[in-house]
Amino acid sequence: MNTAVATQSESRGSLLPMAIVGMLFFIFGFVTWLNGSLIPFLKILCDLSDFQALFVTFAFYISYTVMALPMAAILRRTGYRDGMAIGLGIMAVAALIYIPAAQTGNYAIFLLAQFGLGAGLTILQTASNPYVVKVGPAESAAMRISIMGLINKSAGVLAPIVFTALVLSGLTDFHAEGIAKLGEAERATRLSEVANRLVMPYIYMAVMLAALVALVKFSGLPEIDEDAGVDSESKSGIWQFPQAVLGAVALFTYVGVEVIAGDTIGLYGSKLGVANFASLTSYTMVFMVIGYVIGVVGIPRFISQQTALLGSALAGGLCVLGVVFSSESSTAISTALWGWSGIPVIPDAVTFVALMGLAHALVWPAVWPLALEGLGKYTAQGSALLIMGIAGGAVIPLAFGHISDIAGSTQLGYWVALPCYLFILFYALKGHKMRSWK
Repeated sequence: MNTAVATQSESRGSLLPMAIVGMLFFIFGFVTWLNGSLIPFLKILCDLSDFQALFVTFAFYISYTVMALPMAAILRRTGYRDGMAIGLGIMAVAALIYIPAAQTGNYAIFLLAQFGLGAGLTILQTASNPYVVKVGPAESAAMRISIMGLINKSAGVLAPIVFTALVLSGLTDFHAEGIAKLGEAERATRLSEVANRLVMPYIYMAVMLAALVALVKFSGLPEIDEDAGVDSESKSGIWQFPQAVLGAVALFTYVGVEVIAGDTIGLYGSKLGVANFASLTSYTMVFMVIGYVIGVVGIPRFISQQTALLGSALAGGLCVLGVVFSSESSTAISTALWGWSGIPVIPDAVTFVALMGLAHALVWPAVWPLALEGLGKYTAQGSALLIMGIAGGAVIPLAFGHISDIAGSTQLGYWVALPCYLFILFYALKGHKMRSWK
């Protein structure tokens, strides 16, 4: 009887932290995927070139690199629960900065707000990912992170829908060509009216984030014991943990190929004349969701975290070979996989790009527990280092574009993903086991 009560109590004890952290992962996804809607909106509102508009993404992601280690220092002082609350507070303040940005139409203020949101997310990610790893059994950590990934991606689906409903509803004539035809005074009035539509949504966001600050602060979330079983005197810094440093490189390569698979598939499809090229990213996202479901169901019941990472690396490499060597005209593979469902089929080479989403879906969930194992008091620094790996999403796609331009072929640009998967393979086989550089 006492054993049953204890088991139920333990179950309830882990359910609350997972539920609250799940809300945070929803916030990660919502704010991150909102960038895709903001870029074309601000491009028109602030009269930007494509290059200038992409600074929306740059300002957001560069904050991960700039702020990761400072945020880790804060986290080390405050603990994980208070660190999460601080991150949410920073995001609430950043959301309010969108109000003067919208009222003035000043692009620099918009970028400041973006950087602020990214900074808040940096400490949230730095705290929440190891929290998910440590809050339950180590062998099922990848399964828990997979659940968070499903929540994250569902927010990504909702973000553009909500933005369209709250900001763009009824603005059928809000496009660059239509705005350009207006007189100067009329154009200024029109842009001001549209910009003011951003005010209330970001007020709502600030209020919601402030409420989450209170929830996290007073929820009684347990702190995790990061020092247990570790001889902290034997190490002098995070750089003496090869599993963490190499894990950050593995995530750098992973985020790079994730962005390539999700963001270049539409470009590739448009060059091949695929009719539904604008929706091709959803193909990659669906396969990623399937991968997360496999992680939730299979880890650790049927496969270990190491096996999942090994399988992801091998499958990713095969997908790259499939992209560069398969037909750009035949649709045989997609016809066999889903042609019966009525979903539009796509060329074989493009299908392999979408399948990359399935192949590497479990890399992020698997790397985190392997990289943080044994870090003890350096867990916060290790988490910050892993978060810095997100910069791969900015760097590696540029290499893809450069190779594509030089080769004169988008298909050949996907070669850049092969060494990324090979490094993930190395980490799965050896890197995560290393405890010394000697």
